[in-house]
This record gives sequence, structure tokens and C-alpha cells, in this order.
Amino acid sequence: MRSFEQRNFCMKAVTTDTLKIKTKEECRWDCVALGEVMLRLDPGDQRIHTTRQFRVWEGGGEYNVARGLRRCFNQRTIIVTALADNPVGRLVEDMMLQGGVDLSHLKWVKYDAIGRAVRNGLNFTESGYGVRASLGCSDRGHTAVSQLKPGEIDWARIFGAEGARWFHTGGIFCALSETTPLVAREAMEAAKRHGAIVSYDLNYRESLWKAIGGRERAREVNRELAPFVDVIIGNEEDFTAALGFEVAGLDEHHSQLDVGNFQKMIESAIKTFPNFKVVATTLRNAKTASINDWAAVCYLQGQLYRSATRENLEIFDRVGSGDSFASGLIYGFIENKGAQWAVECGAAHGALAMTTPGDTTMATLAEVERVMRGGTARVAR
Repeated sequence: MRSFEQRNFCMKAVTTDTLKIKTKEECRWDCVALGEVMLRLDPGDQRIHTTRQFRVWEGGGEYNVARGLRRCFNQRTIIVTALADNPVGRLVEDMMLQGGVDLSHLKWVKYDAIGRAVRNGLNFTESGYGVRASLGCSDRGHTAVSQLKPGEIDWARIFGAEGARWFHTGGIFCALSETTPLVAREAMEAAKRHGAIVSYDLNYRESLWKAIGGRERAREVNRELAPFVDVIIGNEEDFTAALGFEVAGLDEHHSQLDVGNFQKMIESAIKTFPNFKVVATTLRNAKTASINDWAAVCYLQGQLYRSATRENLEIFDRVGSGDSFASGLIYGFIENKGAQWAVECGAAHGALAMTTPGDTTMATLAEVERVMRGGTARVAR
């Protein structure tokens, strides 16, 4: 693999002025995230249906981005979420405290002793290996955060009095109930009023939508929110399932993608939603569950920026790799490093996230920059 300096990519000078990102001095928060935080139960090298023990982690698509920005990139982040006030909720809180994301806007909901009215989400996830794919089993009905309604979060305080440079949410949160898309829209509108950049990860999950209208409902919800988005993130399936833009050039397993065809899809999406300033995606060729080719692209102002392709990347745990890509990409933009640097950073961070267990990153900025430069895996002494 060629080093970052050696690659012959188009390096057109593009600043993040296009996004009009507020300065750190103007804001308390670099990034505000809205979404569910669940308890992940991980059977390690066993399987969910045969194991006798689980290791626990916290995780959630939107939260993972905020945590990555805080722990790897030292940004000031906050998660807006809700938990049922019981020992499971307090365990999730304890893990989030370790992650360093601010919890001052965490909403605690009174627990009814057995979870009849409200509960905390559980996510059983086993890592794949070889020909056996990763497997997830969600247990997240009527959770505290799924019951959030417009008017319950003081967005004027978060985006106005406190100030935020960036707001991030996504399709997972918006699939949780009839009210969560309304909360997301309320937050997006407040973010736009106060000059924050809005990013949205489409993150289509068939299991979340199948009982409430499937792809048709997913497209309806996401197309209603799309006009408020500045930075849209998703893979080829996300754009097809969640927004209705077909991507030509995929094989039958959706594992290989022709970048030229994806660029055509991006251009079509921008014609429909001209407010999209940045469109970004990861590119993954899943040879097996434990060996993937990995890269990413970012589209800005008519120019496609592509990261290095890491061939035959060995995977320990792939869950959260897309969220780590998003946090690295966002970091590149809010630090005004340009689109090429941002997509390289996101791809490197996502690659590193797949080398450790759990949904969230364990990488350092120095490690990300080393991978970006084409560094090897020789022992660091």
C-alpha cells in the first residue's frame, strides 16, 4: 500500500469554509449527538445461543461517533439520550462516564420495577469469523429513548446558550418509534437556527424497520429529514434502502462497489437534496467475515476524494467501524484539515476500530496518523 504522501489523488484546495463551521471559542460543544445507548452483550469467541457468559460494552450508532471524537480526537462532545433509572441504566452510565462524553443532557426515566412501561436496550452481538458472518440480536422495544417526544429536550439551551459546532444523529435513532423522527427534526431545526453543521448517518437496519413499514417507511422518514442535513453518511445499501437511490455496479452480495457508479448516485442525490454539502461512504469488500478490503470516499463540491485501499484487512470486531469512520471524518472537517485529510482520517480510524473488541474506538490520534502515513504493524517500543 502506498503512503499518504505518495498517493496520486486529486488534492484540489478545498477548505471547510463551505460548511461554515463555528469556532471553538463560540461554543461549549464541538459535537452534540442524539441517539440510543444500549448495553452490548458480547459472547467473545463463543456464540450467542451456546455461550454461558458475556462481556458487556456500551454502544449505539450516534453515541459511538461522539465517543470517538472525545476519546481519540479530544473533542468536547455530549450525548442526548434517555435511560430507565435502574441498575442496567446505571451500568450504561458508568461506561459512558469512562468514555468521557458529557452526560449533562441525559434524561433519566422512572423505572416501573419490571420494564412493563420503560426499559433499557440490549444488543447481543457475536463477531463473525471466516465464512460465518457476524450476528446481532436486538432487544430494545419500548426503551426510554424511543419514548422521547418533541418538547422534552431543551435544544435552545444546547445550541443557543451553550453553543455547538456540529450536530450528529442518524437512521437508527429515527427507526425506534413514531416520535423519534420528530425529535430528530426538532433538534436539526434548532441546530440550523443556531449555525451548527448537521450530519446524518443513514445506517439502515432492516430489523428496525421491518415491523413498521419496511423500506417504504424508512424512505419516507429519511426523505423528510434529508433537507436539514449538511453532511450525509452511508454505504450503498443505506442510500438505496433509506433514500431510494439505486446504485448500479454491485455484485449479488453487495460486497463490491464500482466507485464511478456510486459517484453517479451521489450526484443524483445532490440534485434531489442540494443542501447536501458532503456525501461520504465506506467501501468494503467482505472476502470473509475476518478479511475485508477497506476504503472510503468523500464527495465535496463536485470532487470525489478517496482514501487508501487497505487490502486483506484482518478484523477482530467490525461493529462500530462505520461510526469510527464518521468520527474521523468529522474531526478532519471541524479541524479545517480539508476533505482529503478528513476521508483518510476516517478510513484509518475505522480500520483501527476493527482491530479491538466492542462498538467503540480504543485508538489514539497518534495511531490514526501513523496508519494514515502507511505505517506498519511493527511493535512500538
